[in-house]
Amino acid sequence: MGGVAFLERIAGAPITWGVDGAPGWGFLMDRDRVLDEMQQVGLRATELGPDGYLPVDPEDLDPLLEARRMQLVGGFVPVRLYRDDLLAAELDYAARAAATLAGTGARTFVLGPASVLPGYDRPVELTEEEWTVFDRGLRSLMRICADRGLVTALHPHWAMAVDRPEQIERLLETSPVDLCLDTGHVALSGGDPLEVARMAGGRVAHVHLKDVDERMAEEVRAGERPFRQAVVDGLFRPLGEGYVDVAGLVRHLEASGYQGWYVLEQDAALVASPAPGEGPMRDAATSVRYLAELGM
Repeated sequence: MGGVAFLERIAGAPITWGVDGAPGWGFLMDRDRVLDEMQQVGLRATELGPDGYLPVDPEDLDPLLEARRMQLVGGFVPVRLYRDDLLAAELDYAARAAATLAGTGARTFVLGPASVLPGYDRPVELTEEEWTVFDRGLRSLMRICADRGLVTALHPHWAMAVDRPEQIERLLETSPVDLCLDTGHVALSGGDPLEVARMAGGRVAHVHLKDVDERMAEEVRAGERPFRQAVVDGLFRPLGEGYVDVAGLVRHLEASGYQGWYVLEQDAALVASPAPGEGPMRDAATSVRYLAELGM
């Protein structure tokens, strides 16, 4: 993607429109409406979203994207890598997901280092033995993805096996994996996305952009508000409406030669279908304007 202008590298993700595969997450908007609204706010590409939301057969997927002059850039895949008793089955699942992503023309396997615990309200602290298993599993997964032409970008994520700054630092020191830098989850976990970008150097392969409400983030960290309820309540904000220095991060990455995608990935959970032009579309348009005003 060498030399592609910044605003040509802004993509969307179905989760910005409240589309998540977790049972009971919320109201799921029709995929055609979501893709139409992505196009209308100026997004050039999308991630795949949860299993079954967008078709994985190129004969079905390509017309949906080509009609909107969009492309597919990747997909978020949660995989549990730190339990030896689960590893073989999890890698089989990852191989199927990688084949699906590669078959749809995606370039990036966004790895969620999933926890064996349900939900997102209990932190994970790997033992030394579990870190060893995790590293072995991660290297196997990276080979699986590379064999299919995919880049593995590990996504530190609230209440997954890698989320806090010290866990990210350990990962970068012990593994060759690239990162999907998610501004919202890094900030929620007590980190500074700009500092993580500096620490990772050229290993930022993919970026998820979201802003964060500071008061609600503090409540989630303290265990005073469950994560999903916080998402429903607006924990993640359009760019420029929270406390994350998104502008500083983007300027740093662009100055460093980053040529990957910036995905608007504002986790949302909907209780009902929004009115036309409201809800997720309004938030996405706000974020696109914010990025355009950076003058990159």
